[in-house]
Amino acid sequence: MNKGKILMTGAVIFMCGSMLAACGKSQGAAVKQNLNWMTSAEIITMDPSKVTDSTSFQQIENTTEGLYQLGKDSVPVKGLAKKTTVNKAGLIWTFDIRKGTKWSNGETVTAKDFVYSWKRTVDPKTASQYSYIFSGIKNADQIVAGKKKADTLGVKAVGKYKLKVTLEHKIPYFKLLMSFPVFFPENQTAIEKYGSKYGTSSKTTVYNGPFVQKGWTGSNLSWTMVKNKDYWNAKAVKLQTIHFAVEKSPSTAYNLYQDGKLDTASLSSQASKNLQKSPEYVVRKANGTTYFQFNLKQKKFQSTKMRQAISMALDRDALAKTLGGGYTGSKNFTAAGMTKVNGKDFTDLSQTKESLLVTGHHKKLAQNYFKEGLKELGLKKLSFTVITADDDTSKSIGEYFQSAMESTFGKQIDVKVQSLPTKSQFAKMDSGNFEATISGWNADFADPISFLDCMTSTNGYNSGKWTNKTYDKLVAESKTTSDSSQRMKLLEKAENTLLVDQGITPLIQTGSAWMLKSKVKGLIYNSSYYFEHVYIEK
Repeated sequence: MNKGKILMTGAVIFMCGSMLAACGKSQGAAVKQNLNWMTSAEIITMDPSKVTDSTSFQQIENTTEGLYQLGKDSVPVKGLAKKTTVNKAGLIWTFDIRKGTKWSNGETVTAKDFVYSWKRTVDPKTASQYSYIFSGIKNADQIVAGKKKADTLGVKAVGKYKLKVTLEHKIPYFKLLMSFPVFFPENQTAIEKYGSKYGTSSKTTVYNGPFVQKGWTGSNLSWTMVKNKDYWNAKAVKLQTIHFAVEKSPSTAYNLYQDGKLDTASLSSQASKNLQKSPEYVVRKANGTTYFQFNLKQKKFQSTKMRQAISMALDRDALAKTLGGGYTGSKNFTAAGMTKVNGKDFTDLSQTKESLLVTGHHKKLAQNYFKEGLKELGLKKLSFTVITADDDTSKSIGEYFQSAMESTFGKQIDVKVQSLPTKSQFAKMDSGNFEATISGWNADFADPISFLDCMTSTNGYNSGKWTNKTYDKLVAESKTTSDSSQRMKLLEKAENTLLVDQGITPLIQTGSAWMLKSKVKGLIYNSSYYFEHVYIEK
């Protein structure tokens, strides 16, 4: 399971849109432009203000368009923003919006749709878990905290097609934020018409992107995207339909792939080893981290020694090897390879001897820490249930975790694993109705703050309710400093604080092995799939 986004950044591009000019003539009129795609989890919501999971993000990114899109190498390219201007102080951004763009209900997309969307998301009544990401826009923090009204947010429509945004301080990654679905426009008419049902099915959602969605009832495991004839750049869209199916078993997905019923398929560990030499074999790296999270409202996890012991019982490289494909062991929450600081990877700079110790595999030391943790907690034995998603990969991670705990701590620990549909797992996490979980985070944009912000004490994604005043202060200071070098140093310290205290326990960096039919061209992958430029070749 991958919470977020993750909009997600990353830099694995199979075929870029710029190749269309060179390859377009080879398509041939007789080639049916239909794609059969799989995902490992169901859709949770199509409401940009309430989305949290990667499957839903992918759907929204392809059926709704904002000011920018993520293009090749995660570079933001203009979407509805025809022109962007920034004042000298870097605090006022003005976007000229393309005219004539329509919603699927026939209404025109205007600047007011962005104003309505942003104010709705930051309004505490909406209970958006992503309201925090508006921090830095004028009055956003006070609105989220309930101290000011949503109408005071620093965004307004200047006429029908001009959007003006006022910031409290420079945001270095602001243009990247504009390509994130939470900042996409929303149609007020549709939301007021459907109320709480908005975004809960294809019929109760409206679209303005390259595709419109059909056939999702809110709980079924298959649906379709259809080319949006009213999309402003419809001439560039080659695909007529994309048929989606939720396939949680890699073996089932691969069988369907072989039978020609899927154009892509995720692979199991063994299959990835067997198929590495196939020309259709691809490894998809993502700026995502899978991690173990404690519910710190539970007394049994309120010992730092205990959390550190659990971390040191894990051999992350062995876990990655078990999963195969592109997974790698991770000793950081922030994904490696995403951010460079003076030529060095951010994750290397944020590590210290202490953090490397507690994220390393040290069985005897783990046993000693575990005994100390039990003593601190006044327990003779530690028992808890870990919830995971119910796809095969998540189940495998859960099984590994359970085995590592039992082989390290023996009869002193009792770990049960419960696999649930993604929607059910998220519901338990959001309500705090869990003891521990194996979760994931994909970066919303290529900056460490995209990871670190979500573990501050008041963030809605901090399901485990880990609290550390030093950490909160470091993250807060990183948002207001104008010195980019100082900003990274603050974030490095924050990451190290999180790791040493084991607010979460990083396990692996996301990456998976897939098969992709060679006839599929133009696919852009930035930890999520973008289909606007995809076409089927003979």
